[in-house]
Order: sequence, then C-alpha cells, then structure tokens
Amino acid sequence: MSKPSVAELRPVVHPSGLKDRRSGEHWAGRYYMREISLRCTRLLVNTRLSPNQFTGLMIVAGVAAGAVLLVPGLAGAVLGALLIQLYLLLDCVDGELARWTKKTSITGVYLDRIGHYLSEAALLVGFGVRAADIFHRAGATTQWGYAFIGTLAALGAILIKAETDLVDVARSRSGLPAVKDEASVPRSSGLALARRAAAALKFHRLVGGVEASLVILAAGIADTVHGGLFFARIAVGVLAAIAVVQTLLHLISILASSRLR
Repeated sequence: MSKPSVAELRPVVHPSGLKDRRSGEHWAGRYYMREISLRCTRLLVNTRLSPNQFTGLMIVAGVAAGAVLLVPGLAGAVLGALLIQLYLLLDCVDGELARWTKKTSITGVYLDRIGHYLSEAALLVGFGVRAADIFHRAGATTQWGYAFIGTLAALGAILIKAETDLVDVARSRSGLPAVKDEASVPRSSGLALARRAAAALKFHRLVGGVEASLVILAAGIADTVHGGLFFARIAVGVLAAIAVVQTLLHLISILASSRLR
C-alpha cells in the first residue's frame, strides 16, 4: 500500500486544536516532537502493529528510562534522557496512527494514561536508586534514604496525575459531563492569582518525564565534572520537594475551583 504524503496525513492526525490543548499536549510536542512523529507515522501507516501495541512500546521505553539510570556515570543519565525522548515520540505516534487508521479506542486512552503513570514513576524511582549509589563507589556505602526520596517524588508525580484524572471519575459517577477548562479557575481571587503565578513559574513541570530526565542529565554532567553524586542527591531532593508541594497545591486548587460542581 502506498504511503500518504505529509500534507495528506497532517490534517487527519493533527486535527485542529491538538497542539493547543491546555493540559493534553506537552510543550516538546508543540515545539518539535509532533513534526518528527508526523514523519515517523507516515512510515508506519502500513505496519502490522496496532496503535495499542505502540502504546505498549511507549510504556516499555518509559520504564526502561528509569532502569538505565542504574548504569553508573554519565552514560546512565544520557541513556535515560534518550529513552524518554523515544517514549515521547511513541506517545505521539500511537495516537496519530489510531486517528489515521480510525482505530481510536477507550482501551488506548486507558493504556496511555497507565503508561504515563508507570513511566514517570519509574524514572523518579530510578533516579533515587541512582543517587543511593547501589554500586558502591570506592570508599562509599549505599545511602538508601535517597532511594526513599526518589520513591516519594514518584508517588507525588503519580498523585498529581491521579488528582486530575479523578475529577472526571467523580463527575462521571455523579452523572455530570466532563469538566471544561474554565472550571479549573479557583473561585477565590487570591487562589486564582497564586495559581497563575505557579503556572508562570512552571516549577511543577520538573517532575514530569521530559523535564525530570533533563534535570537528571544536568546532574549527571555536573557529577561527572565534580565527582561523586552530590548533584544527583541535591536534584532528587528538590524533585521530591516539588512533587510533595505540588500534590498539596493541586488538590487545594481542584477543591477551590468549580471542577467538582
């Protein structure tokens, strides 16, 4: 079967508004990955793999990104960052293939969400274990507390996503339609201002997969120059603190908005 041109493919797999979704499209997708994925999707339109199988590959790449952080030195951080980029690419490709082949499904949406939960948690847990130094550098002992801190960061990242997803669960069980974007604005003017300030700073994004992988890479470079795991341990502590604070602030933001009304 012949392959469609990029011009034929684009309006179908990148429908109007796709890149403008407030919380559904990652900045990396808008800036570069959607253009890369569009061309990959063109090459894959006749593949025997289903869109859901590509979602499965996405999950494998995301979990592997956390696992390779156990590779000592800068190599582990570089591999983790590259695998997260592959994870992001596959996250774009699966939906594009589903739209082109008209095989979109609730199962695909569900697997996609599971993939995000697993992958981002695996990355942060892997970072914590990396900072714990399980391979015992010369004269060093394993500091398992950092593995706990990384797990705490992972739990926070999962809870942030769950808080958002559970809004639709609560509304559905109450017989209400899906929440609209305008309902996310807090009813209190003070909380609305705080929310806008947090959104402008975007510090909460650091616990996301792409951003966290870049933080891990930066820490890996710094540790390679400096020696030891000083910067990895600082970074995992910062990510855990952000995750915990953001979990609480996000919950307050939801309760103070109209999303549950």
